[in-house]
Amino acid sequence: MEEPGHLDHVLLDDPTNADLRAKVTQAWQEFARSLAAVLPTLPSGARLELTLDPTATGTGDAVYAVSVLAEDSGELRAYAVGNASLPEGYRMGRDAVAALIALGWSPPGVVAGSEDRFGFAVAQASPPSIAAMLARTMRDVYGAPHPAFLMYLAHGADQAPIQISPLGSARPEALLDGAVSGPGLAGGAPDGSAGGTGAAAGELGDGPAEGADELPLVEQVVTVVAGLLKTTADQLQVDADGDIGIRAGSAMVFVRVRDHPPLVDVFSPVLTEVRPTEQLYAKLSELTSLMPIGRLYCTDDTVWASVPVFGRRFQAVHLMLAIQVMTGLADELDDRLHGEFGGRRFFGEGDRAAARPNGERTGMYL
Repeated sequence: MEEPGHLDHVLLDDPTNADLRAKVTQAWQEFARSLAAVLPTLPSGARLELTLDPTATGTGDAVYAVSVLAEDSGELRAYAVGNASLPEGYRMGRDAVAALIALGWSPPGVVAGSEDRFGFAVAQASPPSIAAMLARTMRDVYGAPHPAFLMYLAHGADQAPIQISPLGSARPEALLDGAVSGPGLAGGAPDGSAGGTGAAAGELGDGPAEGADELPLVEQVVTVVAGLLKTTADQLQVDADGDIGIRAGSAMVFVRVRDHPPLVDVFSPVLTEVRPTEQLYAKLSELTSLMPIGRLYCTDDTVWASVPVFGRRFQAVHLMLAIQVMTGLADELDDRLHGEFGGRRFFGEGDRAAARPNGERTGMYL
């Protein structure tokens, strides 16, 4: 595992990911600041739980979580899940365990009450440093790509839930069974020109209305996309496959609902008519390793970008994040990859395709 914080530094140096990195980093900073403000307000005996949503990250029965307990003495004790509580296949390797220790966690059983969890205790709490430690644990060790994938719950010594101030874009756990809600995600939106439904950058809406989670998955997705683009469901561009099209500059982003398993795929044909080479595969692998979420890959002569969103226990905020990521990413990546490897962008007038041995050209996707 890279030294915590290394990914942020790498992303800063990569112009392809600069805007995306800035948005994700800003979200984590906001989460840490909010957490630092909440920690001193926890009443004696209260506990705050932070959990990586397994339905959003595909970790199944593996629950990656940390908790903070406010002691009567004013001491704060924190616990982080260890391998004894994780199913086989999801347990942490030596590098991840070493990263926890480097962040300041003590091995399981060392801190009172930790049992099979990693522990941390401090008599005179420093909320900013503790909040940063907890945020980096969830992000760098447990792999949360964005605070929107975190859930939180605070309860008192009597186990009754207590109200705390919002923790950035993380979600109170009560929302899992309540109305769909979430912040509007601005920036990285398409320009609205011909060829697909679009919205000017910074003008994305607030998403679905309360009660939208009672609808079937496909209708929830339509509601989310229409809300983000500040339009109505019947004005969305939907092709013969049922994919919703969103123009993002010279790129096209599609939103597709799959039934088995329930999944929402936010994807883009970044380049077509490109010659697959070892250099191209290496570049896609490198860029994928730097992306907070999603992947890049090449099939036949098309480079694809994809960010999946789990449909089971669907959360609107996850889809909003995926659309924001993809609309910004696709428009940047198609330009950069086209400059290096040729091919055709979706709306790249005058683009020249890479030469093929048999002289054939496959044409644009769709």
